[in-house]
Amino acid sequence: MDYALKPAEAGDKRQSLAPAWRALKPLLGDERSHIIAAVACVIVSTAASLLGPVITARIIDTAIKHSDYGLLLRYAGGLALVYLVGLAAQYAQTLRMGTVGRNLLFKLRARLFEQLSGLPVAFFAQNRAGDLISRVNSDTDKINQFFSQALMQMFDSLFRVIGAGVFLLALNWELGLIALTPALVMLIITLILSPWVKAANRKSLESLGALSGDVSESLSNFQVIVAFNRVDYFRETFEAANQRNYRASVKSDVASGLFAPLYTLAGSAGSILVLGLGVWLIVHAQLSVGLLVGYLLYVSAFYDPLRQLATVWSSLQTMMAAMERVSEVLRLETNLVELPQAGKPARSPEALLAFEEVGFAYAGGKPVLDKVNLTLERGRTYALVGPTGGGKTTTAMLMARLYDPTAGAVYLEGRDIRTFTAAERAAKIGYILQDPFLLAGTVRDNIVYGHPSLGDLDGEALIERMKAMGLAGFLARFGESGLETPVRSAGEGLSLGQKQLVAFLRAVMREPEILILDEATANIDTVTEQMLEEVLTRLPAATTRVIIAHRLNTIQNADEIFFVGGGAVTAAGSMQHAMDMLLGYERTS
Repeated sequence: MDYALKPAEAGDKRQSLAPAWRALKPLLGDERSHIIAAVACVIVSTAASLLGPVITARIIDTAIKHSDYGLLLRYAGGLALVYLVGLAAQYAQTLRMGTVGRNLLFKLRARLFEQLSGLPVAFFAQNRAGDLISRVNSDTDKINQFFSQALMQMFDSLFRVIGAGVFLLALNWELGLIALTPALVMLIITLILSPWVKAANRKSLESLGALSGDVSESLSNFQVIVAFNRVDYFRETFEAANQRNYRASVKSDVASGLFAPLYTLAGSAGSILVLGLGVWLIVHAQLSVGLLVGYLLYVSAFYDPLRQLATVWSSLQTMMAAMERVSEVLRLETNLVELPQAGKPARSPEALLAFEEVGFAYAGGKPVLDKVNLTLERGRTYALVGPTGGGKTTTAMLMARLYDPTAGAVYLEGRDIRTFTAAERAAKIGYILQDPFLLAGTVRDNIVYGHPSLGDLDGEALIERMKAMGLAGFLARFGESGLETPVRSAGEGLSLGQKQLVAFLRAVMREPEILILDEATANIDTVTEQMLEEVLTRLPAATTRVIIAHRLNTIQNADEIFFVGGGAVTAAGSMQHAMDMLLGYERTS
């Protein structure tokens, strides 16, 4: 299955507002009371702002015209009260929507991370970590900013625009039509430009994800960069990615900032048109001065929020672009589904693991395995040898069901391996990689990782368990701190041998039925390798080992050797025969 997240193509409209809303709606279910309260506050603040011009016009045509200062003070007090109520409503709305935005950000990131944790290895092999981090952090924050800051501002501006427009037409329909004409022109322009604005914002977010990917990969491999004295290459790569992000950001900012000045121009045009027609109506005694002043205030009350609405509309396009990128991940489904168990085993349980006519190809690639039949028995050690890229690691990953075959089936204890739950499969199959992955914490945290029964033990009880298994002596490699030796992120602070020792102890203490070692000792010295081999001797006698290695001494004691290459897995017999097959393959390839 192809899990590669595709960048937007030119002219790709992908997603409208409705699908984005459907994706967010389940996350907003618990926020209904906050949203309703915020909308009520918006209505109150809008009503307060719309009453202002009416009261102002009344003041001019009554209190000021007749020099009634007592009435003027009463009107002024009433106007101040109206604006204070509007201010309080705006503050309450800001608090409510800030809560909605924070809650949405928390739940959206949790939902996204839960989705990522359920996707197969194929997804992470086809997508860059930096881009995924950008989607989890940056894109979700864009959505949060829209809901906490822009959404209610959009409703507030929309209510004010509608209210002011109604007042403009109700007071004088001729002036109203003149005042609204520039807005109608701008509405058409906005509808035409919106797809371009959203596309520009999406490109900006994608370029930021690409930049994050470049930085993440370069920093994680910085030791290699320094060792080869290629810091210049790192700088050039970063500069190129930074330039792409800069250009995309500039285009996004230009697109997003285009609406505000256009609506400012439309507002000025509306005011000039209203002023010209209003003066003509006053000269012909068809309009009072106070009403014209009030009318001009309503023109301002119409176009000011319209300018804000234009800015918020740009934020909406950014949010939609971010939501598209987040939704792309949320819409994915794992292809490693759990199947219901059949009534009786499909194969004899005497074979611990078996391949039957297994074929496999990576997405968009050539077949790696074709009609492979293979049987592993309990308590035996198997070695997989073959050329680089021949399919050894792929075979091992199919055994552990990190991938599913594209043809045929894999059986574990006579059952289709797809009928086991992830927890059952992890308990039965251990996997040690060439580059061990450790979590930040302590050595103890890493040894008990993924093993609930060990995680419940305190330090002393865990040491007793290790003594019973003959493993406690290996803790001396970590000095006086032993199990409490601190481990920084990605295992920093430990030597490569110490990190691999932790990985071996973690796997052995699970007592798996199958233990796969994929080049697990390739990067360590011979002394450390011998120590790790001693760790493996503590495994139960019934444990089946599958070893992928290039060192002959690592696989020389294997009970059976398989040659993996050319799409086939072939029994090689002796070590010499395996080497002859490898040399013959390299000559013909």
